[in-house]
Amino acid sequence: PTPDRRATRDALGVGVAVGLSGFAFGVYAAGAGLSLLQTCVLSLFVFTGASQFALVGAIASGGNPYTAAAGAFFLGVRNAFYGLRLAPMLQLPRAVKPFAAHWVIDETSVVAFAQKGRRAQRVGFVVTGLSLYICWNLSTLLGALGAEALGDTDAWGLDAAGPAVFLALLAPMLKTGVERVTAVLAVALGLGLLPVLPAGVPVLVAALAAPVVLYVHGKRGVAKEEESA
Repeated sequence: PTPDRRATRDALGVGVAVGLSGFAFGVYAAGAGLSLLQTCVLSLFVFTGASQFALVGAIASGGNPYTAAAGAFFLGVRNAFYGLRLAPMLQLPRAVKPFAAHWVIDETSVVAFAQKGRRAQRVGFVVTGLSLYICWNLSTLLGALGAEALGDTDAWGLDAAGPAVFLALLAPMLKTGVERVTAVLAVALGLGLLPVLPAGVPVLVAALAAPVVLYVHGKRGVAKEEESA
C-alpha cells in the first residue's frame, strides 16, 4: 500500500476500535448518575477518554466535583506534550490549528508518529481524529441509552479497549534500548505513584522518565568518549 493508504488503514482501525469503547463510558457515566445530556456533552467537548473516566469515577465515588475536574484536567495535560511534537511535524494552517487541537490525544498522536512523510502523517492524524470522534460520540450515546439493559459494566471490561490498542501501537515503536528503558521507567513511575498522588499527576510525573534516561545516557556517552581518548 502507498503511505497514504497505509495511514488511512491504520487510522480507521484505531478510530473504530477505540471509538467503540465510548460505549463503556456512556454506560459508566449513566450508572454514576449523569444525565444523557451531561454524558454526551463530556464526549463532545472533553474528548479524551482517560480524563472522562477519571472525572466520572471521582463523582461516582462521592468526590467533590471541582476536585474531580482538577484530576481530569491534570490527566489531560499530557496532550499538550503531544501538541509540541505534532505542531512542527504536521504544520497545519493557522486557521485549522484550533480545531485540530481538539483531536490531539493519545491515538491520533501515535498514528501520526508512526507514518513516514508529512502528507501521510496528516492523513493519519485527520482520519484517526475524525473516525474516533464520530465513533466515540455515537457509542457514548448508545451506551448511555442502554445502560440499564447492560447490567454490571465492570464485568465487560470495555474500558480496557482504548489503553490496549494504544499499547499495541506504541510497543513496535520502541526500537532502541533507550526507548525501552524510558517506557519501563515511565510505567514504573506511573503505577508506583498512582496510590499516593491525585488522579492525573502520576502521568505527568511519568513524563520525567524521558529527560532522566536521556541525561544518564548522555553522561555515559561522554564517559566512553573520555575513556577512548
